Amino acid sequence: MSTMTNTTTSMSMLSMGFFISTTTPLYSATWSPTSAGQYAATCIFLVILATIFRGLLAMKAWKETAWLDAEFNRRYVTVAGKLPKSERIASDSDSKRMILTENGVEEDVMVVKKRSMGIRPWRITTDPLRAAMDTVIAGVGYLLMLAVMTMNVGYFLSILAGTFLGSLALGRYVIAFEH
Repeated sequence: MSTMTNTTTSMSMLSMGFFISTTTPLYSATWSPTSAGQYAATCIFLVILATIFRGLLAMKAWKETAWLDAEFNRRYVTVAGKLPKSERIASDSDSKRMILTENGVEEDVMVVKKRSMGIRPWRITTDPLRAAMDTVIAGVGYLLMLAVMTMNVGYFLSILAGTFLGSLALGRYVIAFEH
């Protein structure tokens, strides 16, 4: 019965609201600020970590754009017995012959409507790096989540400040790939 009473007492003492304390541990008991300076340093660390998180998201969006551009610029080898891409396009029901005019020069072009993006093939040069970037982004995101879960107001506001700074500096690069 005493175990039940102790459990109930300790559970009722848990607070589910934000609080202000300069001695809240971050990630482990060994990272417990004991002075206002250490608390400020911990908050600065969280600002930097949140800014890095936004930077990682921007870098991933930049790399995805570069990989997509490389995919569209990739050259393919014609296989014997298979129609070249130009002939397949010409025979495609979605393609139309048109004349393109620019600066008085006319070009006979073939316009093709793309039905879908399709799945890009797995590439050793792209996919391991994408997986590593996703893993680092997830890890940093989870570290930020754990800091917020301490319910410390200073830690929470530090993460918001870092998110603001990161978005202010790098947010324009993430627009196309926002999660």
